[in-house]
Amino acid sequence: MLLNVTWDVDPTLFTVFGREIRWYGLLWVIGLIVAVYVVQRIFISEKRSEKWFDSLFFYMLLGIIIGARLGHCLFYEPAYYLAHPVEILKVYKGGLASHGGVIGIIIAVLLYSKNVTKMTPLWTFDRVMVPTGFAAAMIRLGNLMNHEIYGGTTDLPWGFRFITNISQWQQGANPVFSDPSHPTQIYEAVVYLVIFAVTMHLYWKTTAKDKPGLILGVGITMIFVARFFVEFIKNVQVDSEIAMRNSTGLILGQWLSIPFIIWGIWLIWNANRKPVKK
Repeated sequence: MLLNVTWDVDPTLFTVFGREIRWYGLLWVIGLIVAVYVVQRIFISEKRSEKWFDSLFFYMLLGIIIGARLGHCLFYEPAYYLAHPVEILKVYKGGLASHGGVIGIIIAVLLYSKNVTKMTPLWTFDRVMVPTGFAAAMIRLGNLMNHEIYGGTTDLPWGFRFITNISQWQQGANPVFSDPSHPTQIYEAVVYLVIFAVTMHLYWKTTAKDKPGLILGVGITMIFVARFFVEFIKNVQVDSEIAMRNSTGLILGQWLSIPFIIWGIWLIWNANRKPVKK
């Protein structure tokens, strides 16, 4: 049985010409590569145009990066970033919001469907959803390596003691560890890998791909239901969320999850009430 974990992993994997290569970046790239590979195999299996795939990659990459960055800046710290708009461009300092990333993907797929495939956006959403769980799991493992976005204190045997002065520690200071805390990054990563397995099964082993919106609905619902409940034990990201939790019982991430859960349930219902399209 584990008796707490002292998590003293260095976020920096190695340094090249004075530039840090971080675990977070490596895991993000692994998630992207696997997602690209899965979607490419889907397009090949359906004999879709190679141009369609190349264009999708471009739209998605811009959508997720711009959406996730703007989501963090405008959802969590709008006053600061509106007063210092140049800071929005400094993505390398960190600060990406999954809800913003999803919104960015939605906009990217809508534009892609209108300008490239001329097909219903649900066709693209279903196929993009298939590898999303894997990519999300890699991002959460990156958060684990960065000692960030973890949960509140716990007396459970698998609680992690994270370094709270990570920048100073990397510069030679003694580490300051948190109390044993929920490793919510691992909780979410496990859930996302389960979602990846479910969506892969739905696409390759069932007729779900012929029911527009079904795979998307299942994935969206599972992701944001998990996110909603994990937020109860996760530390708040910014101070303003403390007041929100005290006044409403929920934090911003949970409020933002509710519309996605409702949308996901509606997509599942709508997909199953129609005959299969081939």
